[in-house]
Amino acid sequence: MLLLALAPRAWLRLPQLKRLVCPRTLGGDSLRMRCQLLSRQGPAETGKQGQPQGPGLRTRLLITALFGAGLGGAWLAARAKKEQWRQQRRTEALRQAAVGQGDFSLLDHRGQARCKADFRGQWVLMYFGFTHCPDICPDELEKLVQVVQQLEAEPGLPLVQPIFITVDPERDSVEAMARYVQDFHPRLLGLTGSAEQIAQASHNYRVYYSAGPKDEDQDYIVDHSIAIYLLNPDGLFTDYYGRARSVEQIADSVRHHMATFRSVLP
Repeated sequence: MLLLALAPRAWLRLPQLKRLVCPRTLGGDSLRMRCQLLSRQGPAETGKQGQPQGPGLRTRLLITALFGAGLGGAWLAARAKKEQWRQQRRTEALRQAAVGQGDFSLLDHRGQARCKADFRGQWVLMYFGFTHCPDICPDELEKLVQVVQQLEAEPGLPLVQPIFITVDPERDSVEAMARYVQDFHPRLLGLTGSAEQIAQASHNYRVYYSAGPKDEDQDYIVDHSIAIYLLNPDGLFTDYYGRARSVEQIADSVRHHMATFRSVLP
């Protein structure tokens, strides 16, 4: 009952409350209209009206893209500088360690004297083995030949010279080497020599070999290192490939070395 009694009085005073919220002075009708608009807007809308707008989505994406491109460029520059530094160190190491080392003076399968200087300016893939080897040497020589054939089929790449050096000079004469290499590749060069010459060449390339005991037929197996060596056009040892490396892996490695080769000799 008390609320009903007070209600008419509150209703009569409502125009006065409106005048307090939206006075007619200092703005007239336009200010009253603004007050009405504000009274219709929720808190979120009035907040947007009162705060400055930030950058648009497109602007933010552009800034992010530019920032990412800057980071990517810095990373590529640092990587290139690191690769250049690594290549310089490798070049210096080759110049100090390999010039005048890893040499050989042998006879090829045609009876002509050969030394490392004869192959200056050529890429060389070289393997040490022996003609009486039952399986490993034929397999590795076949792999070497396949790499050479794959590379020589690609226009623009220099030819790779394949070389086979025996570690069994007692049985691998010039004639024996000539018969053996003809089964692999027409450019495969077989090299042999005296026991002392073979020992020197093997030592220079850190190749281990040791002849086993002879059987009743005077046959024997030679235990030796199994690796294919890559020499660059300076005649320097550049890389080596064990039995686990496939033809494709060796060919890819040789291509990479060809692409990055810079002569260190005058």
